[in-house]
Parts: sequence; structure tokens; C-alpha cells
Amino acid sequence: MHPTQDIATCMYYTGIDPFTKKKVHVAKGLRNRKMQRALMQFFKPENHFTVREALIEAGRADLIGGCEGLLPANPPKEAIEAKRRQANDALRGDHYHTVANPAKGEKPGERGAEPPKTTGYRPGRKSQKRLPGKLKGP
Repeated sequence: MHPTQDIATCMYYTGIDPFTKKKVHVAKGLRNRKMQRALMQFFKPENHFTVREALIEAGRADLIGGCEGLLPANPPKEAIEAKRRQANDALRGDHYHTVANPAKGEKPGERGAEPPKTTGYRPGRKSQKRLPGKLKGP
């Protein structure tokens, strides 16, 4: 292991800079780590919206747009396409309120809808309902 990796690991786990003994902010949550990574790769079009959100959250909206800005005011075409692709991937296989197409050989009804589950005293058994005289209790 390289010595800088040891130092970085120490800072990550303790939250303290070993040289100055001062507290260091460590991004440990998934959302914070994604934002931090996007800020380091701000030049990638697919990170545009994440970087924009991180800058606004940090109170640095002045770095969006303009000549001195880190990000352009309007998102690039690649950023919009990446966001659209990400949204479509998130919903794939999750949405079942679509009508089946019998012309393609699909059965009529809603695609992906599961049959209703049985509920009762003993689901899946012949006698699902309780008998009136057999109540449990004191």
C-alpha cells in the first residue's frame, strides 16, 4: 500500500487530518459520495445535473453559467440524454399499468399484473375461514 492511501484511509475512518489534527468532512452517504465524485468530474456532460445540485446546495450558484462558471447555464444535449436514459432504466420492469397487445400474442389484461393473493385465516388451505364456534381467546 502506498503511504498516501494509508493517510486517506485514516482520514476517512477517523474524520481527522493526521497532520493538522483538525476535523475533516468525510462524505460517507451514497448521495454525498456521488455528488463529490461528480464535482471532481464536473467536465463530464452526464454529471451536469448532479454538479448543479451540489453547487446550489453548497451556496455556490455563482459558479453556474457565465464566463467564470464551472457549468454552462443550459445543460448540454448529452446531459439531457443521460438523465432520460437513467430515468427510463429506473422504471424498466417496474411499471405494469400498460395494456397488453393481443396482436403480439400477449394475453388481454394488464401486462405484469399478478393475480390477487388470497387472504384469510389459513391462506391456501381448503378451510380458509374460521368456524363460528371455534374462536380463540380467553
